[in-house]
Amino acid sequence: MDNKDLYKPRRPLPTPGAIPAQRPNTPTPGASTSVAPANFYGMNKAPPLPTRPNALGTSHTAYLAPEEPPSYDPSYREPELITEESMFEEPMPDLIPNNNWDDKNGTNYGGWDSASQWDYNAGSSWTQEGGDRKGYSTVAAKAAGDILIDARDDYEEKNWWNASVRHKCQRPGPGMLPTVLSDELHDTEHSLFSVSATVPDIKSHQSALPPTPTPSNLSRADQTSTPPPARAAWTTTPSSPPPTTASSSHDTSSIPPTEDDVRTSIPHPNAYYCPKENGWVILSWKSSSVIPPLAGSFENLPHLPLPDQDRRKKVDSCIGDAQQPFGQTNKTHHFHKYEKAIDSHKLTPPFRQEEWEAMENVKQRRRGQTIVMDDIDIENLSPEDLDMADREDVEEEGKLLDLYMCCQCSFYCVVSSVIPGVIPRKSFDEFIRDKRNNPQPGRTGEQAVALGFETLIMIIENKLWKGESRLLRANRSSFQSKVGWNSNIKRIFDALGFVEEVYDNEIALRPPSTDINTPEGRMHRRKLLRAWVEISAWVADFRRIFASHFKAPGPRSFTLHVQLSSAREMYQEAIGAHPDQIPRGELSDTLRTALQPFSKAWHDLGLTPMSYTPELLGFGYYAQCRCDPAGTVNYFSYLSDILNVMIELGNCPPSLQEILLTERSRDRFTTEDLLSAIKVLGFGADGPLCVEYDDADIPESFIENAWRECVKKSWKDQENGAAQLRDATQAFKILAEARGSIALRGIWDSGKDKVMNPDRAYDTLEVPKDVDEFMLITIYNMRMEESPSQLEKMREAMQVIAEVRDSERLRQFIATGRDPGEIVVLTRPDLPRGLNQLGNTCYLNSLLQYFYTIKELREAVTPMSKLDLKSVEDEKLSDDDLKRHRVGGRLVTRREIIRSKKFINQLADLFFNMEYSETAAVTPTIELAKLALVTSRDEEEDEADKGGTDSSNDTDATLVDDGPTLPTLTEAPPRSPQSLTRSPNSVLGKRPRDNERQPSTMDLDSPVPQSPSEGYASLPSLRGSNSPPPMSQSSSSKLPEASSSMSQADIDGDVVMRATSAPTKPPPLPPRKSGSDSVMMFGKQHDVAECMDNCMFQIETALLKFDGVDESQGEGSDKTSVVKRLFYGKIRQRLTGHQQTRSSIHEKEDLFSHLPVNVIEDGVDIYDGLSGYFDDVVEFDGEKRRMEVSLVDLPPLLQIQLQRVQFNRDTLQPYKSQAYVKFGETIYMDRFMENADPQKKTHAKLIQSELNSCRDRVRLLLEGKDGPYSSALENTKEFLAKIDDSYVEPDSELISHLNDESNRVKAEIEELRKRTDCLKEELETIWQDNTKIAYELTSVFIHRGSSPSWGHYFFYSRHLPGSPDSWFKYNDSDVTVVSKDEVLADTTGSTANPYLLVFARKGSEVVDTVKRFDPTMLDLS
Repeated sequence: MDNKDLYKPRRPLPTPGAIPAQRPNTPTPGASTSVAPANFYGMNKAPPLPTRPNALGTSHTAYLAPEEPPSYDPSYREPELITEESMFEEPMPDLIPNNNWDDKNGTNYGGWDSASQWDYNAGSSWTQEGGDRKGYSTVAAKAAGDILIDARDDYEEKNWWNASVRHKCQRPGPGMLPTVLSDELHDTEHSLFSVSATVPDIKSHQSALPPTPTPSNLSRADQTSTPPPARAAWTTTPSSPPPTTASSSHDTSSIPPTEDDVRTSIPHPNAYYCPKENGWVILSWKSSSVIPPLAGSFENLPHLPLPDQDRRKKVDSCIGDAQQPFGQTNKTHHFHKYEKAIDSHKLTPPFRQEEWEAMENVKQRRRGQTIVMDDIDIENLSPEDLDMADREDVEEEGKLLDLYMCCQCSFYCVVSSVIPGVIPRKSFDEFIRDKRNNPQPGRTGEQAVALGFETLIMIIENKLWKGESRLLRANRSSFQSKVGWNSNIKRIFDALGFVEEVYDNEIALRPPSTDINTPEGRMHRRKLLRAWVEISAWVADFRRIFASHFKAPGPRSFTLHVQLSSAREMYQEAIGAHPDQIPRGELSDTLRTALQPFSKAWHDLGLTPMSYTPELLGFGYYAQCRCDPAGTVNYFSYLSDILNVMIELGNCPPSLQEILLTERSRDRFTTEDLLSAIKVLGFGADGPLCVEYDDADIPESFIENAWRECVKKSWKDQENGAAQLRDATQAFKILAEARGSIALRGIWDSGKDKVMNPDRAYDTLEVPKDVDEFMLITIYNMRMEESPSQLEKMREAMQVIAEVRDSERLRQFIATGRDPGEIVVLTRPDLPRGLNQLGNTCYLNSLLQYFYTIKELREAVTPMSKLDLKSVEDEKLSDDDLKRHRVGGRLVTRREIIRSKKFINQLADLFFNMEYSETAAVTPTIELAKLALVTSRDEEEDEADKGGTDSSNDTDATLVDDGPTLPTLTEAPPRSPQSLTRSPNSVLGKRPRDNERQPSTMDLDSPVPQSPSEGYASLPSLRGSNSPPPMSQSSSSKLPEASSSMSQADIDGDVVMRATSAPTKPPPLPPRKSGSDSVMMFGKQHDVAECMDNCMFQIETALLKFDGVDESQGEGSDKTSVVKRLFYGKIRQRLTGHQQTRSSIHEKEDLFSHLPVNVIEDGVDIYDGLSGYFDDVVEFDGEKRRMEVSLVDLPPLLQIQLQRVQFNRDTLQPYKSQAYVKFGETIYMDRFMENADPQKKTHAKLIQSELNSCRDRVRLLLEGKDGPYSSALENTKEFLAKIDDSYVEPDSELISHLNDESNRVKAEIEELRKRTDCLKEELETIWQDNTKIAYELTSVFIHRGSSPSWGHYFFYSRHLPGSPDSWFKYNDSDVTVVSKDEVLADTTGSTANPYLLVFARKGSEVVDTVKRFDPTMLDLS
């Protein structure tokens, strides 16, 4: 059943802001004065309603439309609200004589127990601040963003964080605006109704009896002849049984209820009926300068302060000009809730539970052993027993009601929870379901429900007004068809007081006794009257909702004797929440949808999204901050969240933006700002402090020290130091206020403008920044002698300089007053050692540090420090010995073996120093750098250019392929040297040896070249057409002389390399210079991947064993070499044509050491990049072929190269792609394996193909050949629109077409981006369960620079296995600890980008980052 109110046309509202009556007033001609409280219910009866048919109890009922209401006699008026004399003020006189609404014990609940209640909380005036503040400054409307609000105090709002200030001000806490109060008063899905009932026109069987004795016709002696019952009954029956005399010997059990009985059957004059709950809610409101009497339990328990009563007395109501004699000062009410603050016994008139309700409570308390009455049978508890219990607990509180008090005016509201009806709601609802689901033939479910309840009404009317006491036969067909019989029906009649009996073997129901001479009779009489009103009200509402089912009234229609009036508009008008007072629906649908996640923000600001207006939102924010200063951070966060959404959607009123900016200028901060401040100071598991922030656990001194450490760090950053200092100081203030710490706030106040920075420190000591430490100490001592009064200032300046320089010498001088001289500072023993740069060797340093972190490789290299190089050179190896091994797919020469052993010997010495050195950095030898950077081929060709070399040690196994090389799968017919198309041998197979050397065009960060070790597939993806084609099959070129052409480095060690343009035809080789200067080639443009391959080739060659080995230890055994075991895996390549015949399909397996990812555009992740390599289209035999690659075997260390050097075919110049490629700590390779699910692979390829197409289209629209299409269209349109020339008239149609085209392009881009996100999510969903082959990120190589021809390299390594969440940053000689956030950061807009990622198989433990000698582990015994 729909429980929402179906409003009838609204009646005209009263004067805006005026408090409406709690009952609808009936206009009375000639009446101009208010009804006195004594006549609240009237002395004269209202004219009776039209008579109903006399034939009651028939089996047919129909709805009879009400006639026009009769005109009332001028002497009769319905209740109306009294302006001042209401339920909580001065004692009210008797309403009407002996109407029993007063307490029968003579207790006057209209008055209060003590005068103290009149002055409650009088001492906690809001206008007191430290005993000196004399009231609030009413903030002007302009200062509050044109929002009416008063009682704001600037001092208090600035010190919202100070608990002592809050305690002095005694604000009432969080509040709410009228719209939220309207929702809280009662469930918004339910309806409340004011119920008026009249006596039905039914002739009783006892109509000839004498009049019913009432208190008015009883003598005083009669009224006091019997002691009144202890319980106060809300009935019109006599308080004591009438005397049994001859004149009153009639049967009083069937005296029909009077008009007063019917009227007072409603629980309370201010009770409203809820059909959904089948219960009542007491709801009252008023404006009064005196607060209502509070319940004792509320006063004795801790609670928020009540609003300042002195301030409240000044204004009757916040709404309506008539209520505010000095003009409106607040936008609307601001209510504060006090739960269970009002005792229903202190209401006027009091509300007390009926006996049947109290009996149930006594039973429950008795079962809970809260009262002790051993002589009472709980299950058969009677009203007399209840009186006995009441006498033992007369001071017990009644039902506790909630109080809502406006802090700005005298208005307040009192509301109860639901008071249950006679029939329990569960039984009520079950009865409705049963009747609706099982209607009688010819009736709808709704009609069956109404008929069932109407039958119950008729049964009660027959008992009360006809005096019918006969048994009800439950088995009779009429009863069964209308009501039925089951366990639920039995519970309903039990609740009404009927008793089940067996009569003539049939179930019968005996009506309860309603004799007014017995307590049970009086109780059952009131219970049946209450049930009669409740059921009638429910049926009336039911008929209203389902009026279409009751359109045809008949002659035997059932007439109800209650009238309902919706209370919602009435109480909304009273509290100021009516739609005419606060408009609804000003938020657009778009905004309302976007703000749905912020329901808590709306509620805590005290309003609802539907009631939003800019003024109301601003008022709600200011009012909450005023009344609940401790919640300022939350309220500002809520306001910011809401306004940020509005600003983002371009629909934020200027007045609210002004509030936001004003509050920011007052140093307001949000919860997000607080979290950022915590991070700025170094807290968090990933922060420098490695400590999670917690208010309770972190001492204030620790926070202060964290701030000071941040200040010191800012001194060392020349570029961003000022910003870091500002952020740290602001973060310190935020934490101080969030903690409410007066001490920390005081430290901030005293230090915010006095923090000594490096510039101020040098100025204080009057020394230049480059002064040496000896001279600095000398000058410091001189200054101290000249100005001893400046001791503290000078000392602070010296401390700052010591920290900036990180000088242990200066620190010791400050501590002891003596100059300790030069100090060699020992680096932390557990910190890895850096490598000093020899000149343009930053990339080599990164590579050597990387090799050192690999445990098995380090352990294989370290013993080679004892290698006897003299014996190696003297060793004679036969051709058979040399043919036993192949490295990189070819035989090696004796010369290469000797060279490689020299390299590994030098590398072992370096590893030894990195383990045992006490200095912060180690310097590699020149010989090691030469062997690492210069390949054996370069060396041989260089010597050949000088006139030859001694090759007596060389054999037939030279630097050429062993025998004729079989054509690779991708070999194509020979091409012209001038062709710019990609060499076919760059896809698969070996690279042939060239006799003619050509200069390399790109050596920095270029696609992986072929080094002497490369007989393996370690080549770039060919998907991107922008990748540069190789200019030659050689990867090296003659370098300039080291003395004259050495690349210069910047102050950070950035390698400045000279790039050569890519010619369409290789230029002739320049003449070579004679001499040995070219042997050291640090200035050459080296490719990092080539350097890595050269080192790996020499390590593998140096570790070859020629003593007692067989063929199985040669090339045929892939995993005998430590290099192969660690770095090499196996792939299967499949090349197919358009027609997939056997002859058109080529397959080959190869080893690989790197997986290339072509980096062209933003918005891709590592999986997208790898997909382009594993499924690509290449050119073969003059046609496009599909190249599919899959993984057969993976190595422990997986190296993924991000190929950032791209080639611009328009300018014929290389460039570095700065695109961000997203990667995480873990990568799963399951999807790329040979044995991956074929169906998933096929599905994923289709999605990936569409994904690539969408991205290519977006890139085309955003970039184009000559610039972004959208921008070009916009610029053209604007240019044409600005033309104002009489000779040239712009074509308006063209401008319109350009505008349409621009909008179409923007819409297409937006749609493509959405589709891209959807496809990417769908793609990841396919593989989300394939996580068996997991690899963890261990190393990240970074290149910083905007050009592929120069830049700086550094390297991150994860601290494994001990601290996986910590990372080391190797920047040549500097090694520092950083967080993983820095490693995984989005590099969009930065020139420092990853170019090589290294992952280790999960659980392989191949990486041991820190290998340092620990003296404490020595056996001292």
